[in-house]
Amino acid sequence: MVRTGTVEDGAKGITCVVVEKDAPGLSFGKKEKKVGWNSQPTRAVIFEDCRIPVRNRIGAVGQGFGIAMHGLNGGRLNIASCSLGAAQRSLELAREHVEIRKAFKRRLIDLQHIQFELASMATDLVASRLLVRQAAHNLDNVEPNHVVLCSMAKLFATEKCFQICDRSLQLFGGYGYLKEYAVQQYMRDSRVHRILEGTNEIMKVIVAKDLM
Repeated sequence: MVRTGTVEDGAKGITCVVVEKDAPGLSFGKKEKKVGWNSQPTRAVIFEDCRIPVRNRIGAVGQGFGIAMHGLNGGRLNIASCSLGAAQRSLELAREHVEIRKAFKRRLIDLQHIQFELASMATDLVASRLLVRQAAHNLDNVEPNHVVLCSMAKLFATEKCFQICDRSLQLFGGYGYLKEYAVQQYMRDSRVHRILEGTNEIMKVIVAKDLM
């Protein structure tokens, strides 16, 4: 996305272009060391006097912001879906652990508090999944409320699913903090979902504007 208009033009002054990897003036920064998502390399994209031919333009001049926003709605559901997967597996691992782990000669799963914790996590997971599926249906059918519903789904699912990953780790006790146990990776990887594709604070802004 490049600015082709003035600052006063706002969103209408942004245009979408393709920048090919061998374009003069294009370079990349160092590989970043991240908390999670370590299988995906992340680098800064640097433009220095980078000139792009007109044939690389996507859409008309000034349509860039609309193109970006259209892609973001689907992207928000993608991130929410990633959270669903992490939470699902974390919950499965936690349940398996409390079934075999004992404290004072009792299995953890026999304690009502642990049962309540698992029940709460499972309910949050199903609620998140249903909201994501409804938002995906509305996006596919271009329903009038698809934008706000995608924002709601991203907000709700990434928040609840991160909590599930974190609570699952808690059920492992000290073992959950060891890299030998996969539950810690799901927590680390899912944390950034509350930031990607628009922070969850921005999701609240979108939902709030829809209500006003």
